[in-house]
Formats: sequence, C-alpha cells, structure tokens
Amino acid sequence: MSAHTYSYQFQPHKVRAEFFRLLPISLFVVAFGAAFGLAATQTGLSPFQSILMSFTVFAGASQFGALDLWGAEVSVIPMLVVVFAINARHLLMGASLYPMLKDVSPARRYGLLLFLTDANWAVSAQDYQNGRRNLEVILGGGVVLWLAWVLGTAFGAYFSGLLQNPKAFGLDMVLGCFLLSMVLGGKATPRVVVVWLVAGVTSLAAWKWLPANMHVVVGALAGGAVGVFWLEPRASENSEQAGAEHDH
Repeated sequence: MSAHTYSYQFQPHKVRAEFFRLLPISLFVVAFGAAFGLAATQTGLSPFQSILMSFTVFAGASQFGALDLWGAEVSVIPMLVVVFAINARHLLMGASLYPMLKDVSPARRYGLLLFLTDANWAVSAQDYQNGRRNLEVILGGGVVLWLAWVLGTAFGAYFSGLLQNPKAFGLDMVLGCFLLSMVLGGKATPRVVVVWLVAGVTSLAAWKWLPANMHVVVGALAGGAVGVFWLEPRASENSEQAGAEHDH
C-alpha cells in the first residue's frame, strides 16, 4: 500500500445503524447534560454560554471540572491543566484505535476523533477485539451522543430544577454499567482481565490518596502499560515464527 492510499472505506448505512445502536444510552446522556446545564447556570454562566460550551467542548467530566474553577476571574492555566488531566485517557483510547485509524486519511482521522467518547470507543474496541473493523460507531454513535449532550445541557439550563439529583434515579451508574458490559461481552483473555483489574485497583488507590481527578490518569496509564508491555502468547508465537522464517 502506498503512503497516500487509505484502505478503510466508510459505509453510510453503517454510520446510520451505529447512530441508532447508541441511541438508547444517549437518553441517559441527556440526563447528565441536564445536570451540567443546571450546574453551569448556578455557577453564573448564561444558558447560551452553557450550551455553547457543550456544543464546542463535548467533554462532560472536563466541563464539570471547569465549573469548579469558574469565577469572576477565570484561571486559564489551571483550568487547562485540569481539563487535560481529566481527558488524558483519550490519548490511550486514540492509540488503541490506531490499527484502524492508520487506514483513514489524516483529515478524516482527526475529524473522526472529535466525536470519540468512552461509550463509542468501548463499542469500537470490542468489535475490533471480536474481528470487526468498526469506525462507523465512532462517527454515528458520537453524533447521537453529542446531540444528546447539547440537548440535555439546553434542557438543564432553561428548565433548571426539574432534574436536580440524577443520582436519585440511579443515572450515575448507567455509563459504568455500560462499560462493564462491554468488558464482559468481549473475549476475556488473561491480558484483558488483568488490564482492567490493574486499571481499577490503581484508580481506586489514586482516588483515595491522590488529588482530585488524578485517578482517571493513573488508572488509564497503569492499565495501558500492562496492555502495551504484556504480549499475548499468540503474538509472541507469531513473532518467533516470523523470525524463524526470516532466518531461513
């Protein structure tokens, strides 16, 4: 394959299918968006500013983190550091998709990653683990989640008070349960199990003993390090076989 040839071809009908595939979980994203819209207006942002932030940033945890630093005088550098720390997991998420992303032109590749979230990444990673190359879920699923986030923010900003405590309905557990189902639904190889255990244990330890939001970065780096440096037996065998063939 030449340097300017990209083999991955997006299929519009699959993008539409993935849009509706993630539509159910997007309903819960609306609830979280409403919680953000409510918190943003209580912090002092206008409804328009709240919606504009969700429209352009599209990063729930980071937006909540930014609200903690919001005031009459906004500390830009600390805010940038907090947002980067919370979203640092996207570095590893993007890297895990590289086997597929390298077959997409740079313009489409980076445009596609604007819609990357925990949910559509989990689906794409699981599909790839099961032998399916599925970047359409990043686009189709990302669009429906983005629209749900903006819609929820508008709802919370303009109709504050109708959903002041999402935890009372158990909505704070939905995304966690969704990601857990993605883990259990894939091929539970020893490396996959150990990666998630290491990430979970180190995240809990960091949450207890390190500053706020550090558990996201620590868990991602610890689990990612195991995944990078621990080769599956099959991969090791293939490397040895390739080396033997090369010698002959």
